[in-house]
Formats: sequence, structure tokens, C-alpha cells
Amino acid sequence: MNKIFAKKIKMTQFWKDDSVVPVTVLELKKKNETDTLEIFSVGEKVSVAGLSKGRGFQGVVKRHGFHGGPATHGQKNRLRAPGSLGATAPQRVIKGRKMAGHMGMERIHVKNLVVADIDKEKGFMMVRGAVPGMRGTVVEVIKK
Repeated sequence: MNKIFAKKIKMTQFWKDDSVVPVTVLELKKKNETDTLEIFSVGEKVSVAGLSKGRGFQGVVKRHGFHGGPATHGQKNRLRAPGSLGATAPQRVIKGRKMAGHMGMERIHVKNLVVADIDKEKGFMMVRGAVPGMRGTVVEVIKK
């Protein structure tokens, strides 16, 4: 299993056979002399791993998809609140409860992305589809 480290440059698209192909442009980050794009070929499937975008401290509606409370029936400021935290018998919050907290900045592994194009002179590789992270993030490209 061969892998290289690449820098996510941007997302773009190009036309191929009367259809739009969304691609992510990756630039090779050389750590040593053996790192090269020669191990990849166009049309080959690869996996990409990296850190997702950080979103900071988020509430339960954005983080877990809760619907929130009703806007009527005596509710004043409970629109985006999580609701009940559990039964009264254990008298504590059970571990794993979906609550507000830090979202993003997790390691994401995207599999079966197709190499759309390779520019060996500039050190660019275009991968079909979305790659985790924001522009400038270093990701691992893993050959299957």
C-alpha cells in the first residue's frame, strides 16, 4: 500500500464527454526523494484521508440534527434546545448523550475516489469528488 502526502489546492470542474466532472486539485508535498506521482495512473481508485473542517462549538440542531422545540404552546426560549437529558432515576447524564460541543476537526477517510488527471511536471493530481478539509490542508493519498 503506497501513500503520499498532498496539499489540497482547490475544487474545480471540467467538461468531459458532455458532462461536468467535479475534481479536487492536489499538489504533491515531497518529504523525501522517493515521493513521486509515478505510482498513480489516470482512472485508478485511491483513498484520501485528512482532517475535516473545524466548526467550533455548535448546538444540537447543527451538530446532531435535532429538530428543536415548538414555537408555540407556552415556549419562549426553547426553540433550539435539546430537550430532556434522560430519566431521573440514575441522577446523572448517561455517557454518549448527544449534546452541544465541539464539531469538526476529525480524521475522515474517503474511499474509492478516481484519479481524473495527473500533471507530473507541476506535481498536481486531480481526484474526482470531494476531499476532506479546507484549502491548504495536507491529506494522505493512499493507493489501493
